[in-house]
Amino acid sequence: MTRFNFEGPPVGDGDMSAQCQGQLLPLVDEIVQAAVAAGWNQDDVLLAFVELTWDLYEKRRGEL
Repeated sequence: MTRFNFEGPPVGDGDMSAQCQGQLLPLVDEIVQAAVAAGWNQDDVLLAFVELTWDLYEKRRGEL
């Protein structure tokens, strides 16, 4: 089982998006590499991430 050890968000005027992306990048890269090793096309996997995260974002917006 993979453990996710996120650091807390930046304090003050820190760049929230950059900090989050920096912490997510190794995880996403690991998933993409595993998918490519299993024969998936890297572009397809990355596009699936974009679509999945957009769907999650839209669902969350609808709940607010």
